[in-house]
Parts: sequence; structure tokens; C-alpha cells
Amino acid sequence: MKTPINNTTSITTKAPKWFVVLAVVLVLWNLMGVMAFMMQISMTAEQIAALPPKQQSLYQDIPLWVNIAFGCAVFGGTLGCIALAFKKAIALPFLLISLVGTIMQMFHGFVLTKSYEQLAPQETILPVMIMIISLYLVWLTVHAKFKGWIT
Repeated sequence: MKTPINNTTSITTKAPKWFVVLAVVLVLWNLMGVMAFMMQISMTAEQIAALPPKQQSLYQDIPLWVNIAFGCAVFGGTLGCIALAFKKAIALPFLLISLVGTIMQMFHGFVLTKSYEQLAPQETILPVMIMIISLYLVWLTVHAKFKGWIT
């Protein structure tokens, strides 16, 4: 007699050692983003006034939706990377939320306010890195799920 195949179970493969190490490093990366978010939303008018004039305009009158997008980006990324470290597929929705938040935040910064005009070229490296890492995290999670590293 044949054993029926249960389609609800998934085959898991042991994740490479680098996977969990990378996930933990990315948790730390996202926690730095959480700290930056907390510092940004708690900036007082006096702290903004102490910034160089070019940076002052970037921090004045940030729309609420941009702060919400920033929060979604960093908290979604943190939760997603924690889930990756524990090899849980729930990481994907969190990391997709993070990616959407990152895209919205970068759209505001680079398209609506043209912040690149007020920044030195080297100051645009971090936002570009953030976008690349957000995209990479979604790709990595899909890849890990396909490989059976996460369930």
C-alpha cells in the first residue's frame, strides 16, 4: 500500500551556516535604522536649528506619511530579519513591508524633495545602500524559502 503524500508539509533543507550569521548581522543593521528613526522623530526645533543649513531643510516639515514609511521600513526590516534568524517564512511579509516603506521614503527624499541636490555625493551612498539591502533581503528570503531553508 502506498503512503499518501501530504501536500501541506514542506521539505526543509538545513540552511548554510552563513545564513543565520548574516540574518543576525542584518538584525543589527536594522536596529541601527530603528535608532535613526527614533532620533529623527524626536528631534526638537532646537536640534534641527543646530544642523547645517542644507540639512535643516531636509528635517523641517517632514510629512507624517514619510515618518510612517520610515517606521515601517525599519521595524518591518528588524522583525523580518529576526524571523530569518529563526528560519521562519513569516520574514517575507515583514520584509516586503520594509521594502515598500523604504521605497516610499526614498521617493520622498529623492523625487519630491530632491535631497540629492543638497547633499554631497558621498552622502547619497547610505540611502542607495539601504535600498539595495532592502531589495536583497526580499530576494534572500524568497531564495531561502525556495531552497527550503525557512519554513
